[in-house]
Amino acid sequence: MRAPKRGRPSTIIGIVLLGLMLFPVYWMVNVSLQPAGSALRGSWFPFHPDVSGYATAIRDQGRNLVTSLVVALGSVLLSLALAAPAAYALAQLRVRGADLVLFGVLVTQMVPSIVVANALYSAYNDLGLLNSYLGLVLADSTTGVPFAIIVLRSFMQGIPQEIIEAARVDGAGRLRAFRSVVLPVSANSLITAALFTFLFTWSDFLFALTLTTTPTVRPITLGIYEYIGAHTNQWNATMATAVLASVPAAVLLGLAQRHVAPGVTGGAIK
Repeated sequence: MRAPKRGRPSTIIGIVLLGLMLFPVYWMVNVSLQPAGSALRGSWFPFHPDVSGYATAIRDQGRNLVTSLVVALGSVLLSLALAAPAAYALAQLRVRGADLVLFGVLVTQMVPSIVVANALYSAYNDLGLLNSYLGLVLADSTTGVPFAIIVLRSFMQGIPQEIIEAARVDGAGRLRAFRSVVLPVSANSLITAALFTFLFTWSDFLFALTLTTTPTVRPITLGIYEYIGAHTNQWNATMATAVLASVPAAVLLGLAQRHVAPGVTGGAIK
């Protein structure tokens, strides 16, 4: 059956909606290339680009960008290290109470982040983890691990048992079969889980605000928040910081785009 043709009005509406959604991004880039001053006095197009805002942003926020990068990469590594074996056990091994464990994982996704942040603050204060990279990595992993388990388990359920059994017949143990067979086959889902964990961590504001009290360890989201209040007359530097903060996530999303759809839907079709 031939699919119905979409008319020109639908295309025009789609272009208009896309333009409306992308306009804030354009205006952010535009203001970042304007001279220092109010964002309302800037022109609609940077005819004479001024990169002084980026120089100021790198000078003031470069350390915060590095902090966010370290915390995000650490959360990705920790989340995958914990979630991959757990997802494999729930998907392929006969584990008692697997459904109950999965239900518990889903429940953790429903707990408001402010509740987790408040609980972690008390614990971190006793353990000395406030204002530390490790503390932020552990906190952000509370979001990344459950999501990664759900994505990886869905995909690993679709891996044919015969592949794993063949590796076992060749002399591989469970750990070797998991490392040499299951993980390579699950590459798309691993990339998907890693990407979303990175995005969760990179855009985190609540944990950063609650668990850091000094400038020593300050992610870029908190840096931008405090930067706005202190530099309302330097919107070019503020917007330049926002542009720099958007680049890593946009680049990773572009590079991993072809892996995301197979990683999310791979376990839905068997």
